[in-house]
Amino acid sequence: MNERRFDPSKMAKLDNPDRRKALPPEKLLSELNIREDQTVLDLGAGTGYFTIPAAKLTQGTVYALDVEPQMLSVLKERVEQEGLQNVHYVNGVIEEIPLADEIADYVIASFVLHEVEPLSKGLQEIYRTLKPGGKCFCLEWEKKQMEQGPPLNHRIHSSDMEESMKQQGFKVISRSFPTDQHYLLIVEK
Repeated sequence: MNERRFDPSKMAKLDNPDRRKALPPEKLLSELNIREDQTVLDLGAGTGYFTIPAAKLTQGTVYALDVEPQMLSVLKERVEQEGLQNVHYVNGVIEEIPLADEIADYVIASFVLHEVEPLSKGLQEIYRTLKPGGKCFCLEWEKKQMEQGPPLNHRIHSSDMEESMKQQGFKVISRSFPTDQHYLLIVEK
């Protein structure tokens, strides 16, 4: 296992009341204006923190990609409990997304790009899978010392992430700070 990858034994941390209060997924996703016929790719979908709300916003396909079959299994149970029919499960890594070119209107990369090695390869794959004019939603830990989140040396500063996105051809639409620990970049292909 890549030392940067999230340990699935800690999956309860992914969906807890404190996290939902600080980072409400429905509110954050409203930044994208997902329409009912659009396709979404959720990278590092985990237990469905963003997958499920996205699947409720569109009748289009929501691809939930995760490297951990255990996470996809939990996600599948949650999706079935919600009665959603539009989620497709993809086992794979961000550095080699096993999907066609220009398949998604939106890509969600929530707390996952700091795990990608090299980051440039992951961003190239996001760019490849986005349709022209498609947008990527990148939510990450700011690179500063705090109790929660990945080690400081794994984090990517918001300015560095923005620069990396630009180098891959993305246009930065917005950069915001939903909390003092996190940043949200919206970029467009």
